[in-house]
Amino acid sequence: MKAFRITGSYADERFVRQPFSVEMAAEDCEAVKEKAYSTIGSKHKLKRWQIDITDVSEIPADQVTNHVVKYQIGE
Repeated sequence: MKAFRITGSYADERFVRQPFSVEMAAEDCEAVKEKAYSTIGSKHKLKRWQIDITDVSEIPADQVTNHVVKYQIGE
């Protein structure tokens, strides 16, 4: 597993773009995008077209701040 930081924005109920940045663990870039769409969509009741992912970057293990992601990558 690798650690990724996903940044982007989504439309909230006030028709304003809400920025987000999350850390997730996955095997590759496409898998982490699918996981981000699923997690953010279910948490905020959004469709995939309402979520804009602008950047997906792999981060080294020493820069991970999320404890769950640290555990998943074996740190």
